[in-house]
Amino acid sequence: MKIDIFCHIIPRKYKEALYRISPGDFYLKDSMEATPTLFDLEKRFRIMDEYKGLTQVLTLASPPVETIAKPEKAAELSKLANDEMAELVGKYPDRFLTAVACLPMNNMDAALKEADRAINELKFRGIQVYTPMNDKPLDLPEFLPLYQKMAGYDLPIWIHPMRTMDYPDYRSEDQSMHRLFCVFGWPYETTAAMNRLVFSGVLEQFPGIKFITHHCGGMVPFFEQRIVGHFDLMEKRGKGYRHILTKAPIDYFKMFYNDTAVYGNTAALMCGYALFGPDHLLFGTDMPYDSELGHRYTRDTITSIEQMQIPALEKKKIFGENARKLLRLSI
Repeated sequence: MKIDIFCHIIPRKYKEALYRISPGDFYLKDSMEATPTLFDLEKRFRIMDEYKGLTQVLTLASPPVETIAKPEKAAELSKLANDEMAELVGKYPDRFLTAVACLPMNNMDAALKEADRAINELKFRGIQVYTPMNDKPLDLPEFLPLYQKMAGYDLPIWIHPMRTMDYPDYRSEDQSMHRLFCVFGWPYETTAAMNRLVFSGVLEQFPGIKFITHHCGGMVPFFEQRIVGHFDLMEKRGKGYRHILTKAPIDYFKMFYNDTAVYGNTAALMCGYALFGPDHLLFGTDMPYDSELGHRYTRDTITSIEQMQIPALEKKKIFGENARKLLRLSI
């Protein structure tokens, strides 16, 4: 069995509600309409059928509800999305093993209640947050009650990066060019979030907390030794983090779980493997954002894992065993 832990969906009723309350030209609408497999299950299943044993863990696709709606309406949208995903899991248990809760992160009281409802009543196996959250870093004190709750549940937090075109590449400009905000900006946002969670002491405070990053930990695996060297130097200069952290910084980075959504790059996966190890890599494709490309993300991700120069048992872990253990799935 292959368990895709980072694929996306837009349930139809939620999509209709989203369009009703959001501006007609909201920034991801064109992408959504160009990707019918986000909401057309027949087309989605035809793709899944091409890959033996392929199952999915549902996560709600962008945009984050907190960027579209005010706090009260964001809470309503989250409930609608979660209820629909729960219906899909119940109707198609052989396709969708479970789902991940959407939370209104501009309404923390509602987010905490919805996390409880999604996990206890809907039987979801984690939550999803975006980075940044309405331009806020993930390590702010206002988010700590959610981390404490998820550490108590012993269930993971999916981190999805988000950056829009109005993040300029240079201060002299007013918007990003050549899709840099997405191609490189999103992996950077993952990297920045991991860094903030490490050095603010969130992982020190909640040692059992489990975060899943998108795109195999962003820049972190490639720059492992730069991270080590830089913070060793800061420590030597007396500007280190020993007053916050009880371990070497890189040991906290190794605590993250990470998907394989690097779109068919075996060398990148081996880089992630070298840092995180076989137990902290999880099969994830970013489906269905490759619909216009012949769903090659799914195909090439599977191939890239199969081509890793690692034992077959470790590939089995990456394809499904790690997800089964992390999410405590009974299959």
